[in-house]
Amino acid sequence: MSEEVISRNFIEQIIDKDLEEGKYEKIITRFPPEPNGYLHIGHAKSILLNYGLAVKYGGQFNLRFDDTNPTKEKEEFVNSIVEDVKWLGADFRNDVLFASNYFDKMYEAAVFLIKKGKAYVCDLSADEIREYRGTLTEPGKNSPYRDRSVEENLALFEAMKNGEFEDGAKVLRAKIDMASPNINMRDPIIYRIARMTHHNTGDKWCIYPMYDFAHPIEDAIEGVTHSICTLEFEDHRPLYDWVVRELEYVHPPKQIEFAKLYLTNVVTGKRYIKKLVDDGIVDGWDDPRLVTLSALRRRGYTPEAIKLFMELSGVSKANSSSDSAMLEYCVREDLKPKADRVMGVIDPVKVIIDNYPEDMTEEFEIENNPDNPDAGTRKVTFSRELYVERDDFMEEPPKKYFRLFPGNEVRFKGAYFIKCVGFEKDDEGNVTVIHCTYDPETRSGSGFEGRKVKGTIHWVDAKTAVDAEVRLYENIVDEEKGKLNEDGSLNLNPNSLVVLPHAKLESNLKDAKAGDTFQFIRNGYFCVDSKDSTPEHPVFNRVVGLKSSYKPQ
Repeated sequence: MSEEVISRNFIEQIIDKDLEEGKYEKIITRFPPEPNGYLHIGHAKSILLNYGLAVKYGGQFNLRFDDTNPTKEKEEFVNSIVEDVKWLGADFRNDVLFASNYFDKMYEAAVFLIKKGKAYVCDLSADEIREYRGTLTEPGKNSPYRDRSVEENLALFEAMKNGEFEDGAKVLRAKIDMASPNINMRDPIIYRIARMTHHNTGDKWCIYPMYDFAHPIEDAIEGVTHSICTLEFEDHRPLYDWVVRELEYVHPPKQIEFAKLYLTNVVTGKRYIKKLVDDGIVDGWDDPRLVTLSALRRRGYTPEAIKLFMELSGVSKANSSSDSAMLEYCVREDLKPKADRVMGVIDPVKVIIDNYPEDMTEEFEIENNPDNPDAGTRKVTFSRELYVERDDFMEEPPKKYFRLFPGNEVRFKGAYFIKCVGFEKDDEGNVTVIHCTYDPETRSGSGFEGRKVKGTIHWVDAKTAVDAEVRLYENIVDEEKGKLNEDGSLNLNPNSLVVLPHAKLESNLKDAKAGDTFQFIRNGYFCVDSKDSTPEHPVFNRVVGLKSSYKPQ
């Protein structure tokens, strides 16, 4: 019997080697967001990658907030991130960790480095530090405060902690190498004075650790074995390794970098999204035109679709872009067997069947999902007055138009053959009513084998119709002209949101709840909006259309 060939990405190959060599007994990974904004589709890759590795190796996955910079951090962002990670299905045991809970240990670590002669208090201003740092081609030069004694540095650092100096007056720097070819290693700042109220620790601290110093300590404290981050941190890895080495951790974590997920023509930058929110162009960080995870969830995307998208995108060391059409393909693939097919007329015009009894109502049984036989059937009502899509009627049709036009006959899905015999218009020339007749002999399921018709259209009974608002979304930026204008502003798509306020839906949708998703026949997949929809005024968001230009490889 041949052995099964298992393909491993480069991260799994590293972990396999570490386990073989006995470096670690239990794999621990983490997702370490900064609580200064909402997560977007790119973060989902990191969450699912880290969680997937923990599951694959029978290890542990941590959710830990890197909250070392209180200037932009908010409880709102913490709560939204926790909800997003749970929604994606990453199990962190409901144990939310915070870097700020380790501030005491980070302070002790800084004192340890001072005692080793590996850190010093520096009085240079931010501009002077930049000037002393050198360039990519020229080495830096030592700070005049670099050779302070251990005793003086300890006393000054404690005074910094006790609030005896103004913000920015002094910093604590690692003592490494001002001539290093890697600028990150030229005596980087590891602590700064900043009087800011922290969302978790309040006003306990007036000094805060820098990210590059705090992050490896957090990983080490939690026993993280593989600290997986994106490529922009590759140049910071020597500093990460220096910190865990100089702090003498017995089982130091290993940093591994992978390529970020880039999507074509979408807005992920916090600065741009914040401006869209502040300017009222979108109705919040969860506006369905965005690709924040809360926006995708509100629009009707599923965790399973996002997981499939990540699998198709793969894990690599090289930056590349994924087509947003692939993400749409993934949500279609996921919803196809799950979502019931229903009849929803989003731009309605009334049909009156002139020869149908005025006081009669019939019921027809229609299958819920032809792709899923287990989905069963449902009953829909049919009466003299109905609604159809406005574009399912033409007064003067072109060739190969098989829907309603004067003299033509079509099948109303699951019901009867219907023949158009006339129409009414208003003073502006808009069709207001389509007059038809029906053939009682052609009832669906009756075995009628007479004449054939080429067109089948969906409809909704006017007597039992649910009134709803439907929102059609497109990309918020103009895909054809590109994401940015010459001045750096976003090139917005004026058609990114189209609201259709008078949709008519079949009566089975009257009790639909926030998050429920359906396929409106011929119109796409639609989800009940979680923010604006009410029982009195249902709102449905189009998740995605039915047609795809994307072809999986």
